[in-house]
Amino acid sequence: MPETGWAGPGGRLSGLGVSQGRAAGPLVRMAGPPSLPAPRPVADPEAEAATAVKALEAVTADLNRRAAAARTGGGGEAAEILEALAMIADDPMLREEAETRARGGADAAHALEAAFNGHRDALAALGGYLAERAADLDDLKHRAVAAALGLPMPGLPDPGHPYVLVAGDLSPADTAGLGPDVLALVTERGGPTSHTAILARARGLPAVVACPAVADVPDGTIVGVDGASGEIALGLTPEQAAEVMERDRAERARLAAATGPGRTADGHPVRLLANIGSAADLRPGAEGVGLFRTEFLFLDRKQPPSPEEQTAAYAEVFERAEGPVIVRTLDAGTDKPLPFLGLPEEPNPALGVRGLRVDRLLPGVLDAQLAAIAEAARATGADVRVMAPMVTTPAEAADFARRARAAGIAQVGVMVEVPAAALRAVQLLREVDFLSIGTNDLAQYTFAADRQHPALADLLDPRQPALLGLIEACAAAGREAGKPVGVCGEAAGDPAVAPLLVGLGVTSLSMAPSCVPLVREALAGLTLEECRELAREALA
Repeated sequence: MPETGWAGPGGRLSGLGVSQGRAAGPLVRMAGPPSLPAPRPVADPEAEAATAVKALEAVTADLNRRAAAARTGGGGEAAEILEALAMIADDPMLREEAETRARGGADAAHALEAAFNGHRDALAALGGYLAERAADLDDLKHRAVAAALGLPMPGLPDPGHPYVLVAGDLSPADTAGLGPDVLALVTERGGPTSHTAILARARGLPAVVACPAVADVPDGTIVGVDGASGEIALGLTPEQAAEVMERDRAERARLAAATGPGRTADGHPVRLLANIGSAADLRPGAEGVGLFRTEFLFLDRKQPPSPEEQTAAYAEVFERAEGPVIVRTLDAGTDKPLPFLGLPEEPNPALGVRGLRVDRLLPGVLDAQLAAIAEAARATGADVRVMAPMVTTPAEAADFARRARAAGIAQVGVMVEVPAAALRAVQLLREVDFLSIGTNDLAQYTFAADRQHPALADLLDPRQPALLGLIEACAAAGREAGKPVGVCGEAAGDPAVAPLLVGLGVTSLSMAPSCVPLVREALAGLTLEECRELAREALA
């Protein structure tokens, strides 16, 4: 690739860059789903029903095997997503629907197609996050139909050499199963907070989403992918591709060699923390854990985890983490279903019972979790703090703080994810010890824009002045109270945005571990006053 830029002989495409880094190699497209043949006469309905059930069992077993392999390889977050998908494939209602349709005269493949489509339509009708998860059902359907037809399940290509993977979109199962030969990801659809984006960042894999024009690029074309800018160069030579890869390797090595705490050029401290879903996600380099997503430990559970199970899961993280650990209590609800909670479906789950609001229906769940966190903290001697998601009012913050402290947890905070909380930051900080701003949800609720929707990416840009104004208000409240205010949304891991957040007064940034070196360098190149000037310009 030429030194001067990304434009190769074949031109340039643009999408949404969602994971930093550059890579280049031959484009390989993921195969599409199996073709469904015409319906055929059924002589033995019971045999067709049995075939449909065996197909679902095969999908469940395949996903569980891949989850186990991911967990063994250190991919904790990927394993949890795969396990959650396996649980969907193993849903008794889905199995019963497929059996009923087969016994009614449909062949196994068409019975599965109809059963999955019924569930998909129900999710799509709910809108919001659950509508986005309907795509997960499509992926499971294709796998089940292929198994019923005796065909290989659709999945990732294996060309025998490193490649840039291109797909219409990637399911969580596909993204979680990416092997070392995948150099970068490009998808025609997808949003900045999709599973593809989150897992690509966790793995440090360059990724571009929402690039429909890539569908017209022939297989084998050597392309360059810039996961920061979202640019894709077409028609590179093998020598140019090798140069891109060598530069990226050298850049990653250089960044990894720079260690130490986060600081601006003039020494202003900014704690750089990690977002994790389990102990498997821990990596060296961060100054602690700023977001421990505890719901990822229990996504596949149909029965409530016992106090002992919870305590052991938390203790594993506390023992292995370096520095303080901020635990987020279950961010669950109908937008992130945890089957053991048994919550009812809602017409608008993004505005319904989720996060701390689950406590309104099931108060015992929060108290049990707080007790397990406190016990694990005592057993390990770790510096453990706790925060609640989806807090809206000072009264909610006060009640959460009272119960957390009663359980034995000294440092208690809340997340700022809705504008109401940001507007009452001063009052919140009278009740708790710190605030952590979740920019993904705060942007979604501020701009009434679904965070998964690629067509609304401009509204979800963390540099939107209205969003920055809410962050500034929270930081000002923190300064007044003498208490820390951090950011743990995806914006914290963006080296172009992190200095703005510091300039607004944020005291810590929590991100995917792979993002820490880039953000450390970005801050080290600017003084605090320069960060403040960038923030003033962005607000204006």
